[in-house]
Formats: sequence, structure tokens, C-alpha cells
Amino acid sequence: MSSSSEQAAQFLENELLTTIPLTRAMQLRVTAYDGDSVELQAPLAPNVNDKGCAFGGSMASLMTLASWGLARLALRAHGLAPDIYVQDSKIEYLAPVWGDLKVHASAAEGHSMADFVAMFRERGKARVTLCASIAGDDQPAARLTARFVAKQRKETN
Repeated sequence: MSSSSEQAAQFLENELLTTIPLTRAMQLRVTAYDGDSVELQAPLAPNVNDKGCAFGGSMASLMTLASWGLARLALRAHGLAPDIYVQDSKIEYLAPVWGDLKVHASAAEGHSMADFVAMFRERGKARVTLCASIAGDDQPAARLTARFVAKQRKETN
């Protein structure tokens, strides 16, 4: 990772840990950012279910957070700080995860972070579809496809 990518990853990790209390309990770490993708990790122990594998709610949260983080960093790289929220999402749980959770998020096919940023600059709002997955043994253990929306923040008095 380049120095600027490391700084962006550290910024995102700090922001998540300070603004979303759940991320501290999950022991989330941002491990990579390259402008087009984000990677997160979290240990199994605080994210375990009654069967000893990863809790589905933790998996959903981590994939959503990685995707949101990618949108946040893409806009931040251009000096933009709009409100970003998930508009809709679909999750497929494909296999149990018996170890630490490793999440990768990137733009869905036909979408790009550059187009997302350009649309926001032009219109003051933008949408992008992002995909995230949790690594399994030989294939993804879970996949998320989500549409994120960025809107200009409204000034409050």
C-alpha cells in the first residue's frame, strides 16, 4: 500500500471505530485501500454465533461497512464529504466461516468509483452499486450487492 493509501485506510478505520460503536465490539480493522477497493478484517471470537462460526449479522455488517467505507474514501479523496447511506442490499450466505473474517469491497461490474465521484460533483448526489464478499476456503462464504447514495449535506442552524 502506498503512503496515501495507508493514510486513507487509517482514516477510515479511525472514523468507523469512533462513530460506530459496534465496530469496536467487532474489533474491525481496515487492512487495505487502493482507490478501487477496501479490505477489512475482524477476528472470529467477538463475531461468533451459537454454532461456533461467524454470526450472519456480523458478516452483513462488515460487508456493508467495507462498501460504505469505499464510497466514503472515494469521495474524500476529492475533498468531498456528503452524507452516504445504503439504499438497498442483497446478501447471499454461501458457507459458514470458521475463522477470522476477511472482507473485500469494490464497485460492481459496470460501475466505477470515478463515475460515482463525477456524478456527485455534477449533480450534488450520486448512486453506485458496490459488491463485497467474505473470503471462504475456496470461494466466497458470503456476498453482498448494495446500492449506496451520496447526497450533499443540508446545513442545519
